[in-house]
Amino acid sequence: MDAHDLDARPWNQIVILIASQRSGAHALADHLMNAHDNDHVEVIEISGFVADDLHGAFAEAHAISKATRCTQYLFSVSLNPPEEVMVTHEGFIEAADRVAERLGLTDQPRAIAIHEKQGRRHAHVVFSRIDAETMTAINLPHFKAKLRDVSRDLFLDHGWELPPGLKTYGDKDPLNFTLQEWQQAQRIGIDPREMKQLFREAWERSDDRNSLTRALADKGLYLTKGDRRGVVALDISGNVYALSRWAGVKAKDIKDRVGDTSQLPSVADTASMLRAKKTDQVRDYITQIKDRHAQDMQPFVDERAAMVMSQREERKELNTKQEQRRRLETKARMDRLNKGLRGLFDRLTGAHRRTVKRNEREALSCAHRDQEQRDSLILAQMTDRKELQDRAKAIKAKHRKDRQHLAKTIAAYIRRPTVDRSSSQEHGIRRLQGPSLDR
Repeated sequence: MDAHDLDARPWNQIVILIASQRSGAHALADHLMNAHDNDHVEVIEISGFVADDLHGAFAEAHAISKATRCTQYLFSVSLNPPEEVMVTHEGFIEAADRVAERLGLTDQPRAIAIHEKQGRRHAHVVFSRIDAETMTAINLPHFKAKLRDVSRDLFLDHGWELPPGLKTYGDKDPLNFTLQEWQQAQRIGIDPREMKQLFREAWERSDDRNSLTRALADKGLYLTKGDRRGVVALDISGNVYALSRWAGVKAKDIKDRVGDTSQLPSVADTASMLRAKKTDQVRDYITQIKDRHAQDMQPFVDERAAMVMSQREERKELNTKQEQRRRLETKARMDRLNKGLRGLFDRLTGAHRRTVKRNEREALSCAHRDQEQRDSLILAQMTDRKELQDRAKAIKAKHRKDRQHLAKTIAAYIRRPTVDRSSSQEHGIRRLQGPSLDR
């Protein structure tokens, strides 16, 4: 995405980190120093370059890239905190450090410029991708996914409300996840800080037991009567959360809102209901996997059918041509044998026997020739078929891995033990007290 396009986007649609590999050193420097469209422009860091201005620094990166085959020698990242937040210079530098560490750009030359306009403040960080020691471009695989993780950590570290694009659960019951969403949630896991946000949002959206039940259920949490006392919620894995602790409200407030807890289902009943729902969901996932695998293989099935038909036609055509040639060659050999008195004379002189021997040799040679042509065609066709089969085998191998991964993940998903939420909460608190974007 071009930086000009970024600044034109509505704020609520912007994730905190947006990046691209690019060239255009002079144009990028012009944009970052554009004081006409920005209220304020300030360059707070130029490091690793000889030049002390953006145009000179980016020109250096371009010049060094000439010794490589890299055409996108710059990596540009936009740091966009929520609109209501004012981040200091140190906060942007810290965020840039996190990006560099996550992507392997820690020792690379970089520049940071801050833009202010329309009452908001954001920064642009530009790295050189060229490693001056090896004279190679640093590869940045999956940088969008990695930056998404950094964005999510920054939001959670500061207690900012996660935008929809960064939520693991979001505003959707995980029992309604698609297979792709479910697998992503399995990989990421739920951060305790995010779980606290979910409980707080549900509490703030509700004013009685029914609305609280619906608000929690929308987020994949199920209001339940505790086994001993109090009100708890279960997630889809059967983990139990004390409502007062995770929503950050007093027991009296919960009693006023929830009322008689005897009307709530028990933990055991809720857990049993969730297991039944997950079983249905898992069946759907298995069906999705099978359908996708069938779709993956269908092009090979169609190509194989077309190839078989084509190869049969080739063999039929070769057989037809060889049979026509065989008849012509047989007739030519038979015409060599004289009939009548001349034929009798040939038999007396031995010419007939010599012609028969010659014809036999030629017939055998023609038979060998025809067989070699058939063998050559079959070999060529088998080579084509093997190439198709090798591609099909690669897909089938991937499908086997998919099935193995699905089986392992489903097993963990269904039989996942309840975790110690007290330790998870302490972990979340430690992270909340970790490095600050805005010291």
